[in-house]
Amino acid sequence: HARMSLRTFARRFNDEVGLSPGRWLIQQRLAHARHLLESSDLPVDRIAAEVGFATGASLRQHLQAAIGVSPQTYRRTFQKSR
Repeated sequence: HARMSLRTFARRFNDEVGLSPGRWLIQQRLAHARHLLESSDLPVDRIAAEVGFATGASLRQHLQAAIGVSPQTYRRTFQKSR
């Protein structure tokens, strides 16, 4: 649709946003997952599906890599402050 190759799109996206399209997408998914962990009691697997991760394990892995905690630990932090 953009009338450019995938490589050109990825290069231009990176130039504008500072991230690869894949990395940007993961960050968006994580931001949405964090919001759901903070504001809902949905199971982790359901949150993973809602935000576009294939499995709960994938969400756990990405969240651990991004902020160093599991989804349950992250959720507990916000449940204490409710």
